[in-house]
Amino acid sequence: MTTLEGTPNPEAPNPQLPIVQKLRIRYAKRGRLRFTSHRDFARAFERAVRRAGIPIGFSSGFTPHPKISYANASPTGAASEAEYLEIGMTRPCDADEVRELLDSALPAGLDIVDVVVARPGALADRLEASAWQIALPGVTPEHASAAVEGFIAADEVLIERMMKRGLRTLDCRAAVLHLSARSDETLVPPCAILEVVVRHDTPSIRPDDVLAGLRSSGGLELEQTPIATRLAQGPLITEDGTVGDPLAYDRDAS
Repeated sequence: MTTLEGTPNPEAPNPQLPIVQKLRIRYAKRGRLRFTSHRDFARAFERAVRRAGIPIGFSSGFTPHPKISYANASPTGAASEAEYLEIGMTRPCDADEVRELLDSALPAGLDIVDVVVARPGALADRLEASAWQIALPGVTPEHASAAVEGFIAADEVLIERMMKRGLRTLDCRAAVLHLSARSDETLVPPCAILEVVVRHDTPSIRPDDVLAGLRSSGGLELEQTPIATRLAQGPLITEDGTVGDPLAYDRDAS
């Protein structure tokens, strides 16, 4: 397999090498790989870095770790077109070349979509909201639309989620900035499609939280397992409630 020319042995991390460049990476989880957990992806990505010979930096200490920072990973079972991470490099590299090498080193379905040179500012601060598409096999668009109307009309929609410190009650209505239902003629009917824009709160509201809210406030009944796909995450564009590209600033500055 091709690697970056002039890269030292990636199996021998050297924490003494300084970080001279940061790269921000957008990747996708597609098809069956949507069931990959965040921990599984992290292991796969570190293997891909080694295979591609990427000159990544390492932390100091007794057990050096590669300089990889993940941002707001999607839940296991959800597909995504907009996952982000950042890596620290010990020498400047061409972003397009890094994208090609990492993409070829990862299994199909875990795909590197974009790589840009990072500019000042924290990537996590730009991830203000997510746009989701949720397919509801076995649900008619009319039933989904009625549930959406009940959800939107409510002042608050309380759900319960088990968290590390026990069961917690959350208001999922407050985080939902847009919610609509439509049909998709390319799928086997009946199958309603939900379009959702969710603001990133703490704790974050996930697609299954929205579905739980639709059940409690709008009477949504699910016959089959829903399929959620994150289409975008980034800065919230308040004028129209859409989600922008968090890498646009880095790309434009380049």
